[in-house]
Amino acid sequence: MRNFNLSLAMLATTAMTAPAFAQDIDLPIVDEPLELTIHMHWDRAQGYDENYPVEQKARELTNIHLVDATAGKNSTDPMEAMNLLLAQGDLPDIVGSQLILQPVNQYGPEGAFVPLNDLVEEHAPNIKKFWEEHPGLVEAISAHDGNYYYIPYLPDGKYGRAWFIRQDWLDTLGLEQPDTVDELYDVLVAFRDQDPNGNGKKDEIPFFVRDWEEAIRLVTLWDGRSSGSDTPHDFMVNEAGEIVHPYAQESYRDGLANIVKWYEEGLIDPEVFTRGTSARDYLLGENLGGVTHDWFASTSGYNAALEGKIDGFNFIPFLPPKSVSGKRIEEHRRIPIKPDGWAISFSNDHQVETIKYFDFWFSEQGSLLANFGVEGETWDMVDGAPVFKDEVLNSEQAVNAQLWAVGAQIKKGYPQDYRYEWQWTADAARKGIELYDSEDLLVDQFLGVSMNKEEQAVYDKYWPSIKTYMLERQQAWVLGTGDVKQDWDGYLATLDNMGLDQVLEVMNAAYDRQYEG
Repeated sequence: MRNFNLSLAMLATTAMTAPAFAQDIDLPIVDEPLELTIHMHWDRAQGYDENYPVEQKARELTNIHLVDATAGKNSTDPMEAMNLLLAQGDLPDIVGSQLILQPVNQYGPEGAFVPLNDLVEEHAPNIKKFWEEHPGLVEAISAHDGNYYYIPYLPDGKYGRAWFIRQDWLDTLGLEQPDTVDELYDVLVAFRDQDPNGNGKKDEIPFFVRDWEEAIRLVTLWDGRSSGSDTPHDFMVNEAGEIVHPYAQESYRDGLANIVKWYEEGLIDPEVFTRGTSARDYLLGENLGGVTHDWFASTSGYNAALEGKIDGFNFIPFLPPKSVSGKRIEEHRRIPIKPDGWAISFSNDHQVETIKYFDFWFSEQGSLLANFGVEGETWDMVDGAPVFKDEVLNSEQAVNAQLWAVGAQIKKGYPQDYRYEWQWTADAARKGIELYDSEDLLVDQFLGVSMNKEEQAVYDKYWPSIKTYMLERQQAWVLGTGDVKQDWDGYLATLDNMGLDQVLEVMNAAYDRQYEG
């Protein structure tokens, strides 16, 4: 089996590089106003707001008007809403959703959605150019019949999460930044025992996270893996080019055994599984947290937020510590393609106009609109670059939240432009990104597979219960129930009995077909 992992060169983007576009498209797309109905359901909005300023500007430019026809507005679960929509049978012209990949690849070959290959080839020069410049992405979204049925949301940028440490605590204790897993252990012990916050109490939390999965990611320090993509607990492709699951590998066993040890010794937040998203605000705000692994942009903002509140507070990125074998990796990265986007339904009588509308969002005008909002309202063009207005950058509301409110940065099919995020990324994070760029840290991503009906049936039959078992055992081991090394053989036997081999068999068959054709 040939390993089709996408190369780092293909995935890499420079933080402030402007995207290239194929050509300006003829606008308006249609001479007379054309209404197209749309289902749009994602985690931030259950429905499509026809009054979005971005929608109003797109109407002005294209003469195509999107009319909300979203099913399941009372549900916050995009998949539940999608299932309701499909059960109704009467699909709107455009179906947009978070996690749309699986349903369109299942029901597209059965006729519910229109294959886009030829439509893009003939009528969408900007999408076509994007595919040509990013080889491998079409294969990643294609169904088992070789067609693709949706235009995806395409994230930009390289790095997502990074390691952060209280540099002021290191300075107080006379310590250097940890460069290896053993040095990290020594630093965490010092944070636990030597009162770096100076309050006379042993109340420091050496390592903390908002998302408990980030504690499991510590297995990388012992050459394990916690996921093969930016989705927690995902499958991965091993060095032999085969799909495996990281939670069934010996390196995971060894890594988790060390996580258990660190947890028992009080080096990891005792409330790691329950503290939740407030962990970062609380533990940094109370001068208790020492080290974390979290998003570059948002985590770097705490130096400014806590200036004057905690004397000398300095929370900065540092390179991932080298593993026990000397490897230095950053497992988390921005995946180049998401399972979110939009598709054309079989009932759409204006398929050419719709694909041209999709292509508009890949043109320069459309991309700026999708990424930054309406020019003159949220941003201005300055020396050839889109620059957010001061009132946007200095608002108490996060920039991305402001953009969602106007219809920008929503999970339809468009190419994200990292320049939008770079503008509100603090200097500390920018320096951290430059630091991470100084070494070859990123690992290849598993972009998923498209299974046929029979393969999907096997996957659906076995995988949900297998995943539940894996996570139950994982958390139980960390919390002290059982011993991962002593229990390992029985754990693997249970996975086999639950059908993991069958799941891997159908996934590898789909992988071979999809990427090696």
